[in-house]
Formats: sequence, structure tokens, C-alpha cells
Amino acid sequence: MSEQTNFRKDYEKFSSHPAKKTSEGDTSLVGKTKPATKPENPTFRSDTKTLVNLGKNNQDKLKDNFENGLTGSQFSKDKKQRQLEIENANRFGGLNNSIQENSFDDRKGNFISQSNSEKQKYEENQLFARTGLNGVTAKVKEKSVQKPDTFTDRNDSIAETVGNELKGAKSEVVETLQKAFSPALSYAEEQKLRQQQKAEAKDEKLLNNDRWMYRNGHTFTYIGLFLFTTVVYFRPYEWVPGFENMTSIALVFAIITLLFYLPTQLATEGNLTIPTTEVKCVIFLAIWSILTIPLAKDVGVVWKTYSETFIKIIMVFIVMVNTLRTKERLKGLMWLSISVGVMLSFQALQLYHEGKFEVEGYRVNPDFGGMFGNPNDTALHLVIFTPIAVVLGLTSKNFVGKLIYFASATLMVMANFVMQSRGGFLGLIAVSAILVWKLSKNNRLLVVGTALFVGFLVLTFAPGNYWLRIASIVDPSLDPVGSSDQRKELLIRSIQVTLRNPFGIGLGCFPIVGIRDLQTHNAFTQVSSELGWLGLAAYLIFLISPFRKLGAMERKLESNKELKWMYYLTIGLQASLVGYMVSSFFVSVAYQWFVYFPIAYAVCLRRIYKIYENESELKNKAENSDEREKGGLQNWLRESQ
Repeated sequence: MSEQTNFRKDYEKFSSHPAKKTSEGDTSLVGKTKPATKPENPTFRSDTKTLVNLGKNNQDKLKDNFENGLTGSQFSKDKKQRQLEIENANRFGGLNNSIQENSFDDRKGNFISQSNSEKQKYEENQLFARTGLNGVTAKVKEKSVQKPDTFTDRNDSIAETVGNELKGAKSEVVETLQKAFSPALSYAEEQKLRQQQKAEAKDEKLLNNDRWMYRNGHTFTYIGLFLFTTVVYFRPYEWVPGFENMTSIALVFAIITLLFYLPTQLATEGNLTIPTTEVKCVIFLAIWSILTIPLAKDVGVVWKTYSETFIKIIMVFIVMVNTLRTKERLKGLMWLSISVGVMLSFQALQLYHEGKFEVEGYRVNPDFGGMFGNPNDTALHLVIFTPIAVVLGLTSKNFVGKLIYFASATLMVMANFVMQSRGGFLGLIAVSAILVWKLSKNNRLLVVGTALFVGFLVLTFAPGNYWLRIASIVDPSLDPVGSSDQRKELLIRSIQVTLRNPFGIGLGCFPIVGIRDLQTHNAFTQVSSELGWLGLAAYLIFLISPFRKLGAMERKLESNKELKWMYYLTIGLQASLVGYMVSSFFVSVAYQWFVYFPIAYAVCLRRIYKIYENESELKNKAENSDEREKGGLQNWLRESQ
């Protein structure tokens, strides 16, 4: 107990505040604050009071920590080391008195400067206290290792906690001073700040809805998916000699892909699919299509449409969502989609040059069959992947890559014009508007003006009757074949069927009740009339959800220089989805492949972004762990002394 008494005497000797007996008989250190010698500015009177209370609370807390840690100690320390620690604990009290003694109007710069000086002195003293004498004998080290003193560990931990609290208290005081001297925000600025905070919280919530697994896998599944997509796009059995009898090759690749996918997915994540919003929507559409069969106009038509096309698309979409997990896989399928677009564009331009106008006497049709059976469907594909080619060109790190991507985008735009698709034209306008608006945030006026000038030049060199074709959108009498009037009649009929049949008339059954056995020529009313109101709601969520999440990613990635490629891809995919929404208003493609690829790409990009966030968090934790280990080594050296 003599050592404890001596330590307390030393503590009181070097403390600027005397000891005082409490009613219980225990000794507690209570700081006396010197009254202010100068009148305070009434404007900041409340701030001064806050700072003084803050100083008192922190000072008492620091002293309590020292007392709780050092009472009953059997640990002997160097007297000078104890004095330095006590001096560090009381130094904040000196800062407290300084706040009251000086005039508040002249205090801001002096206090911050004094805080920095005190911080530097504190760190120097702590360094001396922790390292101690350089000559640490091996015998002391061995003793501390063989028989560790538990109270020593506690004492060291408390000393470190006190130091951290002292730093935190200083930062709080400085922050309060800065707030007191900073000008108040106007009402408009406050509202803007609140809206920005709400938007950030909303974006964070939107991106955290999905529960991702951060494991790799599905290498063989991806190979099968790549081969299957190649066959679906290029259909080699229709134009490559020797492949005429291999029409079922796509089915073979699909079965092989599923055989790899199912066991790998179950082993990797323990489920059949990640339950994203998009996956839930397509699963609902698949189930709803079956449940509404009793209400269908023709059960055979429903089953044929469902089994031959729709269910295959849904299954491959789910495989894509779970398989595309890396940047390389994502770009591989994008490259494949752009490649078929370039091939279609070359064929369209060649047909136009040769004067082979096989559609309506003045339009070219690069008929690949399958999903590219007419120029409107082909133009839709070009609209979807033109912005993706543009942003990949922007992110490419070499000149050759930029040249290839930009040339591909240019070819697809030219082919869109020669095919004279009105839906393709409107989709291209929407895509261009999104790209120009989002990529020109720094020089918006200049970029928009340049884009308008380039657009004018492009339209100037468009085919001779192109403007007449586009003008028929608003004036159907200008359409020489009357297709505009026909589309209008089909639109009205599909809306009527939707209103009269809230549960739909069955998948693929609209031609039965339509005009001249034609489809709706509108993807939205195609779903609403055949799958009812719930089907339309699921379809709209399927389109809008990835668009909103891409926008949230774009806002979070805007200032991240390391992920510029991801930032540009979010913009490109948003433009693709907008282009699809506009162009699909004129074609019946809800059960075709077109939109399922860009939405799968959007889900993949979201997964990659969350993986990056997870890796960043792990990196930060590792760095903090290294700092803690370093602090532990310093504690060991101090214990050895």
C-alpha cells in the first residue's frame, strides 16, 4: 500500500487540481476552473458554456480512468514515466482553462494552433513513456513472457484508452469551434443537403436489397453459356455449309450448360439461384403463364409459346445472372452481342448498296432468322448494343480497342438508318439523349451542341425517303403501305383486350382476337393483354428495377477513379434499357431474347460492385488489424520495462 500512497502523492503533486475528500471518504480529483478574466462575447455565450462543460466531462473521465486502472497496483514504474502520463491527463484541463481565460472572438486560431502543439507534445511524451529505456534486459523480457502481469495489461490498455479519448475530446472541441464560426446555411442550401442525404440513403438501401455470395465458380457453366449464346445469335446451321442438319445444337449446349450449372450452384451457394428482384419477376411470369392456362383462348398456343421460347429464355437468364461474376465474363458476352450487331450491320449496308429492298419495296432486311426475322427486331438489337459499344470504347485503355468499339457503334447506327425502322429511330434518339446528358456533366452545353451538330450531319446523309418514313409517325397518311394505321388499330385493340381481361387471355393468344392474325406490335400491351394486369406489373418491375439500381451505382461511382469502367458501363446499360423501352413500344418482343441480355449484364455489374465493396471493407479491416498488432508490440515493450 505504500507504493499506492506514493503514487497518489506524485499524482497530486504534478496535477494542476488539488485533491478533495468526498462524503464517502474516498479521494476524488475535482478540477477547479479558473473564472474568466475577460468579458465573453454574448453571441457565443452558449458555445462557450458547451465547450467548458465538454472540457470538464472529458477531464473527469480521463482521471477516473487513471484511478480505476491504477488503484491497488502492484506494478512498479519509473517515476518519470508516471509523471509524464499524469501530465498528459491534466494537460486537457489546461486547455479547458485557456478557453475561458481568452476572449472568444480572438480564440479560434490560437486554440486550434495550441491544440496541434499539445497534440504533438502528447505524442512525444507517449512515445517516451511506451518505449522507455533502450536497454531492456533479456531477463526482464523472459520474465514478462513466462509470467505475464494481468494488471499490467489492464493498465496499458487503460493508458491507451485515455490517450484515444484525449484525442477525441480535442477533435470535438475543434469541431464545435468550427461550427460556431462557420456561416449558417440558407434554407435552400439546407433543403438541398437534406435531399442529397436522403438520396444517398435511398441508393444505399436499394443496392443492399440483394444478398450476394462472393464466391467464384461456374467456369464450365460460363463456357457452355458462351457457346449457347453464340448459336442463338449467329445460327450457323442456317448459313454455314455442313451445319444444315445441326438445328438442335442450341438445345444440346443448353442441356450441357444446365448439367454444369445445377451441381455447381448448389455446391457454391446452396441454392438454385440468387433471389434478385429481376429473378423473382421472371419466375413469377413463368408461374403465372401456367396458372392462367385455364383462361387461355387456345391452350395449345400457350404451351407451344411457353415450351419453345419463353421457358428457355427464363432458364438461360437465371443461369446468366448466377454465372456472370467477373469483369472478363461480362465483357465476353458483351463482345459477342456487339459482334453479331456488327455482322448484321455489314449485311444491311451491303444489301442497301446492292439495291435489294425486300421489305415494303424500300427497306433492307438482313434476315438471320430466329430473333432477327425482320428489320424492326434487328434495329432493336442495334439500339440496345450501340451505347454499350460506345462506353466500352471510352473505357478501353489502348487505341486499337477504342477504334474497334467506336467503329462498331458507327456501323450499327448506319445500319439502323438504312433499315428505316421508326421504332429503331426513336430508340436511337432516346439512347443518344441519355449518353449525351450523363457523359457531359462537366461541359454539358458544349457536348450537347456538338451532339446536335453531328446528329444533323448524320440525318442529312440519311436515305432519300427516310424523313418521309419518320414523318409517318405523326402523320399516318405519309406511309405508302399503311402500316402506321395498322399499328394504331392493333394498339387500340390490345388495350381493349387488357381492360376486358384482367387475368389475360393466355401466352401468345393475342392474334386469335387481334386484327388479321397479327401480334400487338407493342411489347407492353402484348404482356398486358396475354398475361393480364399482374403480368404487366411484373414486366414493368423487371425493366425498371435494374434501371434504378444502375442509377444508384452511377451516383456512388462518379467520384471513384479506380472503377471508371464500371461507372461508364452503368450509363451505357441505362441507355440500353431506355432504348429498349422506347423501341419495344413498336414491336412484340416481350418473350424474345432482346432485353434479357442487358438486364442480366446489369445484375452482373451490381454483383461485381458489391464484391468490390466487400473487398474494400476487408482491406480496411486488415489495415486496422495491422495497426492493432503494432500497438500490441509497443505495449509489450512498455510491459518489459
